[in-house]
Amino acid sequence: MSAGFDRDRGDFARGARAVVVFPDQGGSLRDGEARLAETAGLAAAIGITVTDRVALRVRTQRPATLIGSGQITALAATARMADASLVIFDAALTPVQQRNLETALEAKVIDRTGLILEIFGERAATAEGRLQVELAHLDYQAGRLVRSWTHLERQRGGFGFLGGPGETQIEADRRLIRDRMARLRRELDAVTRTRGLHRDRRQRAPWPVIALVGYTNAGKSTLFNRLTGASVVAEDLLFATLDPTLRQITLPGIDKAILSDTVGFVSELPTQLVAAFKATLEEVVSADLLIHVRDIAHPDSEAQRADVERVLGEIGVDETTPRFEAWNKLDLLSGEALETVLESAAGRANVVAISAAGGDGVDLLLSRVAARLTEGHRRYRIVLAAGDGAGAAWLHAHGEVLEQQVQGDDAVYAVRLAPRDFERFSQRAL
Repeated sequence: MSAGFDRDRGDFARGARAVVVFPDQGGSLRDGEARLAETAGLAAAIGITVTDRVALRVRTQRPATLIGSGQITALAATARMADASLVIFDAALTPVQQRNLETALEAKVIDRTGLILEIFGERAATAEGRLQVELAHLDYQAGRLVRSWTHLERQRGGFGFLGGPGETQIEADRRLIRDRMARLRRELDAVTRTRGLHRDRRQRAPWPVIALVGYTNAGKSTLFNRLTGASVVAEDLLFATLDPTLRQITLPGIDKAILSDTVGFVSELPTQLVAAFKATLEEVVSADLLIHVRDIAHPDSEAQRADVERVLGEIGVDETTPRFEAWNKLDLLSGEALETVLESAAGRANVVAISAAGGDGVDLLLSRVAARLTEGHRRYRIVLAAGDGAGAAWLHAHGEVLEQQVQGDDAVYAVRLAPRDFERFSQRAL
């Protein structure tokens, strides 16, 4: 066995050799190979070398180890042959199962949640992202403090007036984790309030907010870069970007809109991460319109769509929020597969087939998004003093000026505006 395994440390180094295991318990929309490929991709995202992939059929879950003794023996032999110091289970393991599997396999064992937390911990670039990841990790780790490592069995002496037998190290660790989590939540609450103030300011402006959502590696950041001219990290890598990015864009008939690129989703996204990233994901909850970017060339595209919709529901996105599906990566399709996708998209008003990398279909997507955002706009006749440059600029910025005439000392505008914008403009005039 390679030297990377240190049970007491409980972590693993970049470049560790790993075996990926999918314990098929039935009920998954994806086949075993697709699940193994995704987990291997998650591992590669943080530099882990996957030496082997193993799918196991689990007919009866073992409370102590999840998989059967014969499967454990075979898996241990596979890990030894591959010189792997790490075994990654594409499933949720209980603390007891993780501990017992580590003992039986003589290798570090992590589950899907632990792997995703490791990725998020490495990817978070901003102070807010690091706070969110640390909170999620501590929440996950608090449930893992049941393993009887030697240092957790010691007792610490009592102090103060009560004395007594003191507290065990495991109780002290749990208390420290709880205290740290409380501090992190207070800091994140402050971030949430600040983000809320910025959001309120945008809503008063008011500029429509469009949020890009989608499965990780579906091409959200590539589309974001094409629409905004930004340079957000866009790689063929799971969770290439975590922290939200906001940029101004111009749409047909809309002088200014805010486009938000958010963290990608994944199947069985850990609940700790959904909770911790709620401040970031509030940009999605409050958006005027969602663009769901889908990797239409992926064999599990439909299952990925279901996973994204599930997470959107978990974070509280209103089902009535307008949304479009951008069927991305047309450049990876050809022949009959491409024709089938194009025909299917053409028959649906809320779907546009695109290539974010090549630009195909992007203009059509923008025109449909603009039409949806302005479909409730009405035509108004507005009279301003000829010298009211600020008022004229406001109308051009927030509406579509259809006509403009000068009548004596007045300028008369025919403008298409949203009713709420007309009301704001009327209050300004007062």
